[in-house]
Amino acid sequence: MQIRKRVLAFIVILALLIGGVSTYVVMELIPFNDEAEQIDSGEQTITDADYEKMLDNLTEAITLPKVVQAYMTIQNEYIDTVTEDELVEGAIRGMLQTLEDPYSEYLDQQAMEQFTESIESSFEGIGAEVSMIDDRVTIVSPIVDSPAEKAGLRPNDRILSVDGESVAGLDLHEAVAEIRGEKGTEVVIEIERPGVPEPLTFTLIRDTIPLETVYADLVESDKGLVGVIQITSFAEQTAEDFEAELMALEEQGIEGLVIDVRGNPGGLLDVTEDILSLFITSDQPYMQIADNDDNRQRFFSSLEEPKDYPVSVLIDEGSASASEILAIALYETIDAEIVGRNTFGKGTVQQTVPMGDGSTLKLTVWKWLSPEGNSIHEVGVEPTLEVDQPDYYYTPPIQVDEPFRYDDNDINISFAQVLLDGLGYEVDRDDGYFSEQTERAVSEYQEDNDLDVTGELDSETASMIVTDIIDIVRSDEDDWQREAAINILFE
Repeated sequence: MQIRKRVLAFIVILALLIGGVSTYVVMELIPFNDEAEQIDSGEQTITDADYEKMLDNLTEAITLPKVVQAYMTIQNEYIDTVTEDELVEGAIRGMLQTLEDPYSEYLDQQAMEQFTESIESSFEGIGAEVSMIDDRVTIVSPIVDSPAEKAGLRPNDRILSVDGESVAGLDLHEAVAEIRGEKGTEVVIEIERPGVPEPLTFTLIRDTIPLETVYADLVESDKGLVGVIQITSFAEQTAEDFEAELMALEEQGIEGLVIDVRGNPGGLLDVTEDILSLFITSDQPYMQIADNDDNRQRFFSSLEEPKDYPVSVLIDEGSASASEILAIALYETIDAEIVGRNTFGKGTVQQTVPMGDGSTLKLTVWKWLSPEGNSIHEVGVEPTLEVDQPDYYYTPPIQVDEPFRYDDNDINISFAQVLLDGLGYEVDRDDGYFSEQTERAVSEYQEDNDLDVTGELDSETASMIVTDIIDIVRSDEDDWQREAAINILFE
């Protein structure tokens, strides 16, 4: 269908943003439940006649002479060539930027494909959830077993450059496009980390990031048999996989359950609903949503009988959005203990609106609230039992250009001192001064690992130290938070 004036299409787009027209809405991020009031998501077919009528109504309902004048002036007078598509897309991006909402964004066709990949099956890249926070590309959470996690990237790391090119001025999806790439290719990322005075550089090999999101374990503790289910994100198959693993654990007679959403950046809210519906009975809401006038909807499950065992939830600063919903909902409804560190603090709901050409608006339209009506936006979920991990869990990887030796002083030496202490080697300080005791600890480590015993911290020694620490973290050894979440089930 052809529209005589591109400017009319431009007005239609503007009208969509201010609520003048309804269109087909895909509720990929919106919760649905048969027992809740349904949110209209029906497809509306728009014909040529509909468009003409719509445009007539628009001319009566809204006037945008300043915008139209700017559009026509640029088209007719600007010294360089600019296409109509560029002006329209630029106008959309500009309007979204004025919202100052990092979660409302315009997804062109390529960005929409990336978004769809992130919730469906797998993709190729480094495996990190990122967001635009204070106009900075920021890591929300690295994905479990991804190159990003293995390299030591952490929540709240701010990306400065990719392969030596600054990401300043790029929007989120432009930055993501630079980070992603084919499996096996190398990418160098420079980040700024809170509390670390100098930028850190990471060299990663991109890989296929599978979205296997549910991992289960059976733990025989001193106090009883405990099931542990880790959810790494809320993707399309997560609820189904979670229920299958839960049933398997229950058949083995678990006396308590730990749900681990540490480092989980969120995902599909309807998936979270399905999981909550396994625990929260129909006599109480498991979640609420509210619009900008604070009109609220409450959502209920159809569950009649509660579980006969206690539940605890593991959280940290990388737990965001759907993870936070799950944690606070279980706390307020079934008295689940929440163990770990304060969460990220994303309490808004986005709606995706297809624009007809493969591009999409992702617009914040609701805030979600806890069962009791509490908002955690920009605050996060506070644990009922705050537990930190050992210091080496939070220590950046050691970066060595030239070997460090006795009497040197560098922040990377302090990283090595913390990590060596975590590996059981005696160090007398962690302030970055290469003391005689640090030299002895390095020598002992080198001897134990068949390295040249020089007492100097070279790149090979540093790399092996980091690898050994990662192995400890991945093996759950010294996982103080998990241990606390298991123990609190029986108190």
